[in-house]
Amino acid sequence: MASSIVLARRLAAAALCIATLISARPAAADDPLAKDAFGAAKLPAAGPAQSIGFYSKGCFEGGVGLPLEGAHWEVMRPSRNRRWGHPTLIRVLERLAHDGTKVGWNGLLVGDISQPRGGPMTTGHASHQIGLDADIWFTPMPEGGYSLHQRETVSAVSVLKPHSLHVDDRRWTPAYEGILKTAASYPEVERILVHPGVKEKLCNTVTGDRTWLRKIRPFWGHDEHFHVRIGCQPGSSECKEQWRPNDEGCGKSLAWWFTDEPWRPAKNPKPKARDIMRLSALPRSCLSVLAAPAASGAAMAVSAPADENAGAAPVSAYAPTPPAAIVPLPQARPAHPK
Repeated sequence: MASSIVLARRLAAAALCIATLISARPAAADDPLAKDAFGAAKLPAAGPAQSIGFYSKGCFEGGVGLPLEGAHWEVMRPSRNRRWGHPTLIRVLERLAHDGTKVGWNGLLVGDISQPRGGPMTTGHASHQIGLDADIWFTPMPEGGYSLHQRETVSAVSVLKPHSLHVDDRRWTPAYEGILKTAASYPEVERILVHPGVKEKLCNTVTGDRTWLRKIRPFWGHDEHFHVRIGCQPGSSECKEQWRPNDEGCGKSLAWWFTDEPWRPAKNPKPKARDIMRLSALPRSCLSVLAAPAASGAAMAVSAPADENAGAAPVSAYAPTPPAAIVPLPQARPAHPK
């Protein structure tokens, strides 16, 4: 009898503890989905540039926007308003756009970078949350560029053979290796994600210096674009570093991608973290990022150093992206110096 009383008391205490924990949790109305909260932000948060958290769980402030077009790039899907990033990443993209012309790449078609304040996106990526990731299409910019309507509707094209894990040699040219090698040569760039077939192609064909191959890592998807990721930048004390590969990755780890295992459907698929992550799950500083005033345009615009195009009017990197139907053609922006 006594033991029954003790057990009952313990169960009551446990129930009280659980009830206390549940009541301490914020209600759903006070703890919205992080993707909804950050997806609603239209402009970056004012403040010094800093990335907070990890690539797949965080946010950033002090971001800048890549102008909708430049001398050697165009932003694709501008209506998504995902052209924002840490200033260092934006400079890397501008430099790559310029340097790519030296290896036969006509210009970058830039896909998603980040939302204005980062955070989980309403659709798509798991990463791209702290302003250090950018997608670049495996299609060079055509002569004359695309119209704004085309930038919303043209599809990226896979570099693989149809229904295959291997690169289509009819599409592959030295310029593909050239643009990837150029991006990997930048010290800021820590990783470039590509389809396993692209990694295989490079492993089989790159001669001479192959040290840059360690930055090229295989991942699902990425047959229509490559994903450039830079590391945590100075001033970002809350940014969490990723592991850094120290081998070229052309051995057993690559062979695994050409087995059945990576492509088997999950037996009990879980919801994507992006779709269930609450605001409270992000680093606490992200609440301040959401609450911060928007950065003003004129004083904070990125301005590339002048070169042969000096004299062209600068474009405000903080200009908000209006609806696609009324997006004006931006003025030309000076290219990155050689």
